[in-house]
Amino acid sequence: MRMALGVAYDGRAYQGWQSQPSGQTVQDKLEAALAAFSTVAIHTLCAGRTDAGVHGLMQVVHFDTEIARDAFSWVRGTNRYLPPDIAVQWAHDVPDSFHARASATARRYAYIVLESPVRPALETGRAGWTFRPLNGDAMRAAAAHLLGEHDFSSFRASACQALTPIKTVRRIDITQRGAYWRFEFEASAFLHHMVRNIMGCLIAVGQGLQPPEWLIEVLAARSRDAAAPTFAPDGLYFLGPVYDPAWRLPTAVAGYDWLP
Repeated sequence: MRMALGVAYDGRAYQGWQSQPSGQTVQDKLEAALAAFSTVAIHTLCAGRTDAGVHGLMQVVHFDTEIARDAFSWVRGTNRYLPPDIAVQWAHDVPDSFHARASATARRYAYIVLESPVRPALETGRAGWTFRPLNGDAMRAAAAHLLGEHDFSSFRASACQALTPIKTVRRIDITQRGAYWRFEFEASAFLHHMVRNIMGCLIAVGQGLQPPEWLIEVLAARSRDAAAPTFAPDGLYFLGPVYDPAWRLPTAVAGYDWLP
């Protein structure tokens, strides 16, 4: 049978999602916990890999197993063996045709930024930081130039393994709550470091270092050198994939809206 899991994690202690020889990744910890619970080795496939320091509110994975367990048992049993900063939120049996990555029609990220004259303390590792005031209208005008289908080579990391830099950005919402800014992105898929590289450019515009129209030039250049430096991973959260409702999978989890 094929199972799908929704997983939340604080990425600060890990070298990203994807398994590495060090064993210090979210996938390594999850698969070790699944093996401890089921007594057999289990390999997972995820909806979207995250970098070191990036958090996940609803990463979705699937795996095949011959072990028969109730869905809730997979949640409680796996969580028993996970560290406190990783937790399975839900489990559902799915058809063999379901694929955590290939079945996703879009992916969503949020980036939280603290605007403050002094560096954060409680938010360290959980929010980005700018000591200069941000202009929301300017950032929204800049973000509008990124909507739609484009070649995002200017926002692509050199180590990116995507087959094409052409992606479709469906939505970029920028809101403010007190000293916190929330940037929410939805796209067909994202390139390696794409959100963090876009964030670097939006922050440059918000601080008045560049005009909103600069994003048109950055896109057209199709060169990483044209964009701003990559923003820190601290405030980046993978909100999860978007699936066809026919799969009947959760679209959010408890605490999904706790971000500012």
